[in-house]
Amino acid sequence: MVDKKSLSLLKEMLESFGPAGFEVETAAIVKKAVKVYADEVMTDKLGSVIFTHKGTSELPRVLLAGHIDEVGFVVSGIEDRTGFLTFNPLGGWWDQVLLSQRVVVRTEKGDIPGVIAAKPPHLLSPDEMKKVVEKKFMFIDIGATSKKEAEGMGVRIGDPVVPFSGFSVIRDGKLGMGKAFDDRIGAFIAMEVVRRLAEQKVKHPNTVYGAATVQEEVGSRGAATVAHMVDPDVAIVLEVDIAGDVPGVQPQEAPTKMGKGPSILTFDSSMIPNQALKQFVIDTAKKAKIPYQLSLVAMGGTDASRIHMSRAGCPSIVISAPTRHIHSHVGILSFDDVENAIKLTLELIRRFDKKTVSSFTAF
Repeated sequence: MVDKKSLSLLKEMLESFGPAGFEVETAAIVKKAVKVYADEVMTDKLGSVIFTHKGTSELPRVLLAGHIDEVGFVVSGIEDRTGFLTFNPLGGWWDQVLLSQRVVVRTEKGDIPGVIAAKPPHLLSPDEMKKVVEKKFMFIDIGATSKKEAEGMGVRIGDPVVPFSGFSVIRDGKLGMGKAFDDRIGAFIAMEVVRRLAEQKVKHPNTVYGAATVQEEVGSRGAATVAHMVDPDVAIVLEVDIAGDVPGVQPQEAPTKMGKGPSILTFDSSMIPNQALKQFVIDTAKKAKIPYQLSLVAMGGTDASRIHMSRAGCPSIVISAPTRHIHSHVGILSFDDVENAIKLTLELIRRFDKKTVSSFTAF
């Protein structure tokens, strides 16, 4: 299981400030943590962190990628009379999860707490009461009374904003609750895999490249630059999946359930995985007696969308921890799923030799 030291690191990562394009705080945490056990630590010019563990052979190059940017917002304007802030999303947000939620605005003078609000319901017409309030009619209230006062607090157009949500361990340590699981959990899994390879002196016939990528939520931009730097022969993208075990969701819409094992992605709108690699992952899970679930996401994508098309192409697969309520202020996941994702990834690394990886693209 994830030990207390690693859980403390995860808490620090999750609670850090890092929406898409503003990931430097989170990246610094990752860089400091991995330099203790990685053979080499690199960064690209977008801000992604790459860390390696060398096995008994230089090739194949195995990429483990998880993104560290979280969904957030950016200040788009300051209302003259009141000092309320308008905002644009960084990543995908459903309007209905936003109202009355606390946020943090990062300014040149420091962080400012705020709350997302809109016209009070007491003043809405009966017809307005029946409608979902859209983001364009919301604002962030930081307690200012004018634009001048807000600017005096340090607020500028372009300042980033993230949810205010602390990390908690619940259900006797079985579950985690907090923000930014999408996808600092994936980056954490990559870090844990490389840490265990080093500390447990695990032999493997390849070179492993862990990566904490940036700007996934706005188009998997960090994945493109990381894939170019690493030039991987095979890639595992480590993510969170949409747990379908909530009321109103049909199994064909989201088949995975929290606590039933990591998911293996069979399809999403941005990538169809290499079929030989997919079957190899399934067979490995069975041989190692690691629980797993098959998943598909009709709409959405991951860093694999860029990695699998990098250069001449790269066989890629997505392994995820099913998570409830992603892209909101508070998600919930099972640490058993995280641990089993780590175990499955380690088992794959032990088996990824030149012959095996070459077979994924032989026909």
